[in-house]
Amino acid sequence: MPESGSIEVPSGTQASGPAAQPIPWDARPDTVRVNWQLKAVLPIALVLLAGLLLFILATVSFRDPQRHAVLVVAGAGAIAICAVSIFVLAWFVQRPMVELQEKITQLGDGDLNAAVSFSKRNDEIGDLGRNFNHMVAQLRESREEIERLHRTQMSRAEHFATLSELAAGLAHEIRNPLAGIAGVVEIIARDLPPTSPARAVVKDVRVEIAQINNTLTNLVQTARPHPPAIRRSDLNTTVEHAVMLARQQALSKPIEIELKKNPALPEIEHDSDQIHQVLLHILLNAIQAIDGAGRITVDLESRNQQAAISIADSGRGILPEHLPNIFRPFYTTKGNGTGLGLSLARRITEEHHGHIDVTSVVGKGSKFVVLLPFSRPVAEAAAS
Repeated sequence: MPESGSIEVPSGTQASGPAAQPIPWDARPDTVRVNWQLKAVLPIALVLLAGLLLFILATVSFRDPQRHAVLVVAGAGAIAICAVSIFVLAWFVQRPMVELQEKITQLGDGDLNAAVSFSKRNDEIGDLGRNFNHMVAQLRESREEIERLHRTQMSRAEHFATLSELAAGLAHEIRNPLAGIAGVVEIIARDLPPTSPARAVVKDVRVEIAQINNTLTNLVQTARPHPPAIRRSDLNTTVEHAVMLARQQALSKPIEIELKKNPALPEIEHDSDQIHQVLLHILLNAIQAIDGAGRITVDLESRNQQAAISIADSGRGILPEHLPNIFRPFYTTKGNGTGLGLSLARRITEEHHGHIDVTSVVGKGSKFVVLLPFSRPVAEAAAS
């Protein structure tokens, strides 16, 4: 394969021109190469030759000395016309083309400061030069933007790597004493009389400990992700398990969670545990977004070789200014939220080569659609 920025010369074709190098971005045809000057002058020469032949026929009645002199003058004029044509073509066409070829070679070598000098001409050649300079300017701006984004991404990657190490260490330091606290609470709960009012407090403490442990789990999974264990299985079962757990969370609220399974959906290659986690995060967010009575609908369907899991709620919705940021790590509009749930959900979905679409109307609710391909890409499947 040829390197980027150049094209291999086909077998049997010789490079020509001032640089005698492969032409960037374009392949040479497997045909005989004819110099452009010859192509330009050949029609003129043929017309002049035909004119001379006609002139010879027209001077048959002249005497030989007169005829000879006339033919010499006509031949010299034809040669002069060809010479002037070659000079004009060389000056007005060849020089810009040679310069353009040099600049294209320079551009192919990575120099985006290349610019042609004939762009000020008020003709088609000038139009070509202006278009070339404009194209190079756009390429230069695009490369600068890519470099800027690359620096930004590298800075963010270093920042998140540092945060990941800090988060993993912090989670470890918190979990050890938290396990001790949970054990002490269990011992105290066993020793309390059945009628003791402290039992309600112990129950609240257990809930708070579970919440802290769940937050630490999300933090560790965000800091140290593990690749999905892809298996072909029934996505209906995965979704049903997530809905079942979400219903347990909503037992104390007047919220109905409806599941519409799709038996016709083929088995999907996915990590059922991770996709279960994705759906549970979205479902819990939907429960928290509903004030009072409400409804959540979970629907499965097939879309263009993808499985679509739709989760629609009748909650308060998401403000338009918050919608672009909901998948950012640590971004949350809830007072007791960590901002890790949706970030983790998007990362897991993208690792499955899927994505999440979100639409929301303030006051009417939100709809999350998790799209997962039926099968992994061939290259990844072969690598595993």
